[in-house]
Amino acid sequence: MTRRLARVPWTLLKALFGWLVLFEARNKVLLAPSALRLRRVEDAEVRRLSAELPTPPSALVATVIATHRRPEALRAAVRSALGQTVRDQVVIVVDDGAGLPELPADPRLFAVSLAHNTGVAGVVRNVGIRLTRSRYVAFLDDDNLWEPDHLERALAALEAPGGPDGVYTALRRVLPDGSEKDVLSVPFDRRRAAREAFLDTNAFVARRDRSLRFSRLRRTPEVLPREDWELIRRYGRGHRVLHLPHPTVRYLVNPASFYTDW
Repeated sequence: MTRRLARVPWTLLKALFGWLVLFEARNKVLLAPSALRLRRVEDAEVRRLSAELPTPPSALVATVIATHRRPEALRAAVRSALGQTVRDQVVIVVDDGAGLPELPADPRLFAVSLAHNTGVAGVVRNVGIRLTRSRYVAFLDDDNLWEPDHLERALAALEAPGGPDGVYTALRRVLPDGSEKDVLSVPFDRRRAAREAFLDTNAFVARRDRSLRFSRLRRTPEVLPREDWELIRRYGRGHRVLHLPHPTVRYLVNPASFYTDW
């Protein structure tokens, strides 16, 4: 009985705010020191890498690909990004300190490597965002693929009169053997997102502004929610976000990576 009574406040808070929101509030308290250190690392890397690029890569949309020790998968991801029907884009690959493999020769492709491994996807992606200049930003991980019309569909919605600030398409989840697991297609609802982790940045394309940045918390596999959820839900607080139910992302359910079992 005592244990049951002790759980009542937690149950009420979950009902009021959502368990993902409560977990994220706890993360920000417990992991704040790591975020402060990583912000300094991120700033230093942006300064160093900016000096190496003659001019910031610029286009209508910048695609940020974070990578770490997946050369073959990375090349496939890069090909799917460069193979988009939208040509007015730049693709920036940001390697988390492991070294870059040989990549296709394309004037739209830029690749940089962090001086040291951070192990924090948010920092790696933030470096890519900050090194580029564009109206919109898209994200692709090194073990996932886009269908050729991914950016075309997203930009058609974003550029329409009265269009949203951000969109995310449906995810076709694929198992390591190549078979399809399911299609994740959930309309955007911030209240629902407080209780369900259905948001993933591989499908997300958004208008660039100061709020389009990832959490720098060091999220081990045990830390929930993931940085994808945090970014889109926070961005949706002050921006209109729309779901496009057409699947344009092949998302690998990779046991070697972090993923949410929706």
